[in-house]
Amino acid sequence: MIEFYLQIKWVHVIAVLCSGSLFFVRGLMLLNNIKVAMSPMVRYLSYGIDTVLLTAALMLATLLPSAMFANGWLLEKIILLVVYIVFGSFALKRGRSQKSRALFFVAAVSVFAFMISVARAHHPAGIFSLLLN
Repeated sequence: MIEFYLQIKWVHVIAVLCSGSLFFVRGLMLLNNIKVAMSPMVRYLSYGIDTVLLTAALMLATLLPSAMFANGWLLEKIILLVVYIVFGSFALKRGRSQKSRALFFVAAVSVFAFMISVARAHHPAGIFSLLLN
């Protein structure tokens, strides 16, 4: 199955971009009181993209099991993913006020961006690893 590594990786990367973009658009729509952001069609699209994303991630983890704890960046990505999901949940539906939803939205987008920098750098410090050199 290792021969499909590149294809699986690109499915994962594209799913990351789709998932993050859809979250960003939904968050902006909700902050501007555009209710279509929570419509069933948009929610199911989000679930579908996230399912593809998680499936590709798990496939990559099974292809390269030793990479999970090799240098910490992959484990950090998993921890950041949990933080992103929690912040995103409060940004889209669990936040009690418009202001708290906006703050959680900014926090979720920031965590998402840092998660991408960790993945690109293959370093737990992500974008900040440039300062370490």
